[in-house]
Amino acid sequence: MEDMAVVIASDLGKDIAGNPLMRGVSFKLERRDRMTLSGRNGAGKTTLLRMLAGQASVDHGELAFQKGAKIALHDQRPPREQDLTLRDYVLSGAREIVAVEQELARLEQKMADGDYAEATLNAYARAQGRLEHFGGYRWRDQAQSMLHGLGFDDEALDRKLSTFSGGQLTRGSLARVLTGAPDLLLLDEPTNHLDIASLEWLEQYLIGMDAAIVLVAHDRWFLEAVGTSVLELEAGRSRFFAGPWHAWRTEQAAREISLGKAIDKQQAEIARLEKFVERFRARATKARQAQSRVRKLDRIERIERDPRDSQSLGFQFKTPERAGRVIFELEDGTIAVPGKTLLEHAELWLERGEHVALVGANGSGKTTLIDTLAGQRELAAGKLRMGHNVQLGYLSQHAENLGETGSVLDAASRATRLTPNKARALLGRFLFSGEEAQKPLVGLSGGERQRLSLAILVSSGANVLILDEPTNHLDVESREALEDALSQFEGSVLLVSHDRALLDAVGTRTLAVEDGRLKSYEGGWADYVRVRDEQRALEAAAGKSASKSNGNGNGNGAGARSAKGNGNGNGAKAAVAAAAKPKAKPARSKNAVREAKRLEREIEQAETALQDLEAELADPSAWADAEHSADSTGRHTAAKRAIEELYARYERVAD
Repeated sequence: MEDMAVVIASDLGKDIAGNPLMRGVSFKLERRDRMTLSGRNGAGKTTLLRMLAGQASVDHGELAFQKGAKIALHDQRPPREQDLTLRDYVLSGAREIVAVEQELARLEQKMADGDYAEATLNAYARAQGRLEHFGGYRWRDQAQSMLHGLGFDDEALDRKLSTFSGGQLTRGSLARVLTGAPDLLLLDEPTNHLDIASLEWLEQYLIGMDAAIVLVAHDRWFLEAVGTSVLELEAGRSRFFAGPWHAWRTEQAAREISLGKAIDKQQAEIARLEKFVERFRARATKARQAQSRVRKLDRIERIERDPRDSQSLGFQFKTPERAGRVIFELEDGTIAVPGKTLLEHAELWLERGEHVALVGANGSGKTTLIDTLAGQRELAAGKLRMGHNVQLGYLSQHAENLGETGSVLDAASRATRLTPNKARALLGRFLFSGEEAQKPLVGLSGGERQRLSLAILVSSGANVLILDEPTNHLDVESREALEDALSQFEGSVLLVSHDRALLDAVGTRTLAVEDGRLKSYEGGWADYVRVRDEQRALEAAAGKSASKSNGNGNGNGAGARSAKGNGNGNGAKAAVAAAAKPKAKPARSKNAVREAKRLEREIEQAETALQDLEAELADPSAWADAEHSADSTGRHTAAKRAIEELYARYERVAD
């Protein structure tokens, strides 16, 4: 079937209270295109999603959708109906699938009654095709699998919505949207309230969806994993960028350099992106894309710093006093809440200057553990020792008591003893700029109070920082500013976060809560994932080996003896190692090597040509009418197919 655009936006515009919010928004999305929206708060990202969903008017320009396209929007608004069970609520998002099933049942009854007319048979074939598109007769099982992937257990499926927290309802709403199998999926902050396991599941699910996706998120790892293009909204205008998230950020950095903005910051940004790609491409499934991205980074023109420009952007923690060598030492610890033990026999140490990431599923005990380390909970059992001259700064998910009198600026000045101008500069990095700094404390939301607490922590002078989800409510720029500050912090850090880019950039060691135990891994997030996935692969290989051994008659054959070995498991380990050991590939011929290099050059040229074409097609005139749209669609499709064919040829040569 010929590729068709799911949605084409031509020169869209939107007014708010008579004032222009956005102008000249143009893009085209086909199935499996996944466009991320970038822009500051108030730039119109959520408004654009609602325009695409038909929930907000299009004041200028035109939106054209594929005939019969189903559009679904997931945002942060809770479900209106609270008396449904979670299962019924999620399945209610699939009314079209249920209607297809009912149509099939009706047609089957007609055929059972002897109606085999051509029209009946054709209608049945069409209905069968639609049901297959939705996942076939097992779509209900797939919906239940989605709920498991998003962190719900079987017991939760038959509970009323009224019994769930706001975060759980948001996850349920996401499952409902995915169950409906939309052609155009619109996601507004889908990563909120997801633990890392659910984030990883969602990434893989979205990548595999046969749909066009538009999403807003602040999680950089998620944006890099999922996005194929970026639509930047800034100052009422838009700019479409075809390519992964990091490539857009790099292009944005170079663009700001050309405008004379913050050379130091932009050079640091390019260095961060190079490191990010290097870490990200360690995942085997991303190797091909990462190589392409590395080539694009290599083509960036490096601009030397002007010696006259000594301005340093971003914030820094105050230089801390020196603590003892060991900060925390936990021996045989038990971490518990009333009625439940979360961790047993826990061993933990934190040394001076060490930056440690703490990871684990929601509810596994991370927050209870760090509350205990911070002295806010009693240790159920075991010994906890704190080192010499430890000055602890603790940011919990629930912001510390800031009082209710005065303004944000007053509170920051009181707590940090900075001058008003310096306090304003600090607050600006945490989204309190201009009039926001004069907001009364009594009217702040929970998120605003946490951002203010983080700003105060920056200047506290603490030499040990314990941070529980510090990036909540922060945009990408503020997350990167926090990342830079933590990376340069000379004291010790214990960090709990769902922001994997932050975990990887800051953590030099990873503590993982696994099955009620605390385990230590060297390195940041990418290193931990590599080891974790290798262990899972070994366990899976061991399971297959055991299954084959158990299938040999009564288990007394050579296979069973090999698995048992000498009784200490060495035989099974050897079987696992053998199963996991890669087979050697024959060396490629010189002709194959030359052909691979030639194809690499052609791929690079084709990608550059596609990027140039997409820049040309960002002009609204390319979609001005049906004739122009058809021509633009044809050129764009041909360019994409050319790259796919080159990659296919390259893989054949490489193999």
